[in-house]
Amino acid sequence: MWPLTVLVVWFPFWWLMGLSVFIIPILAVPMVVIMWRRRPVRVPPGFGIWVVFLVWSIGGVVLLNITAPGTLPVASSARILPFALRNVNYMAATVVMLYVGNLLPSRATTLRIVRILAILFVYTVVGGLLGLLAPHFSFTSPMELVMPKSLTANVYVHGLVHPAAAQVQDVLGSGSAPRPEAPFEYTNTWGNNLSTLLPWFIIAWGLTGRRWQRLALPLVLAAAAAPIVYSLNRGLWIGLGASVAYVTWRALRNGRPLVPLIMLASIAFGLAVVEVSPLGLIISERLAHPHSNSIRGSLTDQAIQVATTSPIVGYGSTRSAIGSVQSIAIGKSASCLNCGNAPIGSNGQLWLLLIANGFVGTAMYLLYFLYTLWAFRRDRTAIGVAGRLVILLSFVYMVVYTAAISTLAIYFISIGLLWRSQMDSSLPTSDESDIDAEPAPGEVLERS
Repeated sequence: MWPLTVLVVWFPFWWLMGLSVFIIPILAVPMVVIMWRRRPVRVPPGFGIWVVFLVWSIGGVVLLNITAPGTLPVASSARILPFALRNVNYMAATVVMLYVGNLLPSRATTLRIVRILAILFVYTVVGGLLGLLAPHFSFTSPMELVMPKSLTANVYVHGLVHPAAAQVQDVLGSGSAPRPEAPFEYTNTWGNNLSTLLPWFIIAWGLTGRRWQRLALPLVLAAAAAPIVYSLNRGLWIGLGASVAYVTWRALRNGRPLVPLIMLASIAFGLAVVEVSPLGLIISERLAHPHSNSIRGSLTDQAIQVATTSPIVGYGSTRSAIGSVQSIAIGKSASCLNCGNAPIGSNGQLWLLLIANGFVGTAMYLLYFLYTLWAFRRDRTAIGVAGRLVILLSFVYMVVYTAAISTLAIYFISIGLLWRSQMDSSLPTSDESDIDAEPAPGEVLERS
């Protein structure tokens, strides 16, 4: 259990060290060693589909030197680093999932893992508040100091190892706005992770928490409201709306009308607070300034067009667009490093999969997540509902976010929890004494 604890409970420390995107692959190594010593290693339903995708994705290394039609010619060496990071992340997230699923109940209960994820949710809320209170807070991390200057000069690498509280951007057209990102590398990652951690936080503090946690839960959620709004993250807002709709539907289907009534009351109260506070103006201003729509639309069109030129295997990684959405003549220059030449596939996991792995690779990625939903469809426990919600959110977000390493880890830990819930429900009654006197997932449902 210690690698998972060190990964999540110490996550702010890894962020401060500039290691937040590397710590998961690093700790995947002892996880592999531990599983090897305790073999045989079990695998979840449909795991073979995911293995085929991994092989498909790694095989894309032979395509990195090919210039896709309509893209900027770049040396294949420049594509090696993002390709390697992405595939190492896929492998590391896979290891974390297997580790979670193979942990014995006597060493770590399912609810203990859920509670660890709840800690990361609290960290995310605190990071969001830090982004609002000290938006310009950033510093050179130890990792950044030891890395070669040739690497840290790269904008992408710099963003990974340089801790910052927020991305300060002119989104509303009326000056710079702080968009929280701590303790992650980008504001989109912050929003993605906040919403996918929320179901586990509700279970850990609301359904199974101690008295002080149940009392503190609405306070933590209220504290999260401001950074959620000020993040100007429309994808996050859509995801939260989808979460409410899904949980409401599941509650009504399971004959629990009290749950949606409580949620509707909470939403009404929240909307009233937003209406009488500056938050309402921020939301209306954001909706009135959809400045990224044209860029995202252009990159989406290019990803589909490029994918059609190599529909089976893709091109192994992203490619740089020629020029910008305004003109093919407007690109990066010494005076404007952020102008044009945007990476095709950077505007969502789905578009990244299309250009990197082709339609076949994309289909395998989607099929694994769909099969997981199907395999655990009968789990009516709180764990089952939360786990399926996270997977559903991965489909919502893949059209607007790429799946960062922390995001992938949360997705796959959620799959691991679904898998554990299925195995827990199959345990005979005589084994329940091995669960550290904590309620089983089925008992969690009765409480909820």
